[in-house]
Amino acid sequence: MWPLESPGSAELQEPGLPLTDDTPPGASEEPAAAETAETPDPGWCWPCRSSPCGSRVQPAKKKAPCPGLGLFYTLLSAFLFSVGSLFVKKVQDIHAVEISAFRCMVQLLVIIPCLIYRKTGFIGPKGQRIFLFLRGVLGSTAMILLYYAFQTTSLADATVISFSCPVFTSIFAWIFLKEKYSLWDALFTSFAIIGVILIVRPPFLFGSNTAGMVENYSDHLKGTLASVGHALFAAFTLIILRKMGKSVEYFLSIWYYVVIGLVECVIVLFILGEWRLPYCGLDRLFLILIGLFGLGGQVFLTKALQIEKAGPVSIMKTMDVVFAFILQIVFLNNVPTWWTVGGALCVVASSTGAAIRKWCQSSK
Repeated sequence: MWPLESPGSAELQEPGLPLTDDTPPGASEEPAAAETAETPDPGWCWPCRSSPCGSRVQPAKKKAPCPGLGLFYTLLSAFLFSVGSLFVKKVQDIHAVEISAFRCMVQLLVIIPCLIYRKTGFIGPKGQRIFLFLRGVLGSTAMILLYYAFQTTSLADATVISFSCPVFTSIFAWIFLKEKYSLWDALFTSFAIIGVILIVRPPFLFGSNTAGMVENYSDHLKGTLASVGHALFAAFTLIILRKMGKSVEYFLSIWYYVVIGLVECVIVLFILGEWRLPYCGLDRLFLILIGLFGLGGQVFLTKALQIEKAGPVSIMKTMDVVFAFILQIVFLNNVPTWWTVGGALCVVASSTGAAIRKWCQSSK
């Protein structure tokens, strides 16, 4: 993701510069004195005729970003991610692992010039390489699972379940980073679990009620389990990124993500024997757009986090669910069931509540 360039600091004017004596010989000193009285020293306060009071010369204030720009970036990021997910859903003749490989290749072509320009190298700090490797493995696995979920279950269901990631992040942060886990976090976790259950609709609770499902229940179950797996692996990835902090250049983190992801996809495709070029030219275009839209979503999300607090960004990020519902209805002619709507409300309430609580804690 691209770092914002901070605007340069404004130059300050020097107060109290001495006046030069440019009066020609023979000229009267009274006009000069009058001129001096009419144009006081810039370091002197004119109303009170006193020594410099600081009211005349103030440091130039840094121009604030446009209000709401960070939230607009988040909204744009959610839209790009959702459209990329729609393209994944439309490409049905290619395995999800191969789609992930194409996305890694597209992003690799973009990230290499960025690393060369930033002169960060391709290996990373010695003490952080193991974390970078884990970030690459876990992040790419989460991407593959999400794409598999998009192909096997509905777009809305997969998107909603993937939004349980913040809940798992709180649990893992409590276990591995010794962060506090309160009763509020437990409440949000229970809401997320209820939402996932409403979407999965296990037969031992709901019987054989599969009304409204376009796919058969076996594929629906595979897709929902893949979405849960994505949320788990994405949560682990966030824990590793939090562990590394700002000690690693973000471009380097993406580099590990796409390189290891590409290697992982090639190995899995070789084992499954699923590698094949798309027959349709439209599918090839979709594969390129998936990579570009995914990268664009990451760029705008990073821009949003650089100029806006994480709490509002996390709340606005739930627009992914709204876009997923809209795109599924308009382009896939698939109206979500009331079970999905109820599960979405539970999961979104869980992630939104967790974001608001973290926001309030950080603002204290």
